Amino acid sequence: MGVLRLQLPTDPRWVNIVEKNIEEILTDHAWCEQKAATNAITIITNNPEHQDLVKDLLALVKEEVDHFEQVHNIIIKRGLKLGRERKDEYVNELYQYMKRSGDGSRVSGLVERLLFSAMIEARSCERFKVLSENIQDEELAVFYRELMESEAGHYTTFITYARKYGVGIDVEKRWREWLAFEESIITNYGKNETIHG
Repeated sequence: MGVLRLQLPTDPRWVNIVEKNIEEILTDHAWCEQKAATNAITIITNNPEHQDLVKDLLALVKEEVDHFEQVHNIIIKRGLKLGRERKDEYVNELYQYMKRSGDGSRVSGLVERLLFSAMIEARSCERFKVLSENIQDEELAVFYRELMESEAGHYTTFITYARKYGVGIDVEKRWREWLAFEESIITNYGKNETIHG
């Protein structure tokens, strides 16, 4: 999986599950975008002294909210309804790993949050690629191709800042540990019509 370095690819047959319930995947996707924006705002709130980080994450927040709106517009156009927010077990497992992993310092906390964010963006990017290449719906194939490129940019942003501000931390080693952890849990997913499910 090239630049993303994910250890286990998504089985393309996951798209067959997705296609049986487009309303569900779109609802889940919309809330994923909202949560991504909220996560970036949390990082800004906790690290306002890093002006470049704040600036780039503000741009990222705007993009995530724009993606939320785009998904919502597709839902409306198709006569579907945006359901209530879904619980994301995959993200929750990553979150628990992040909470266990920091050493309590602000630097460690920032690096872990950035790697947590990068991990979600990497897998989302990979899932969007699988959707774009395998879904029969032409509009959604094009849509997910465009979003895949955006998610790749977000992944790069988070990784870059983890390396920049991870003073005294072997960020490359930590990222390898994150990748190994993600590989250990992703085998439980790819069975539902949700972005990470």
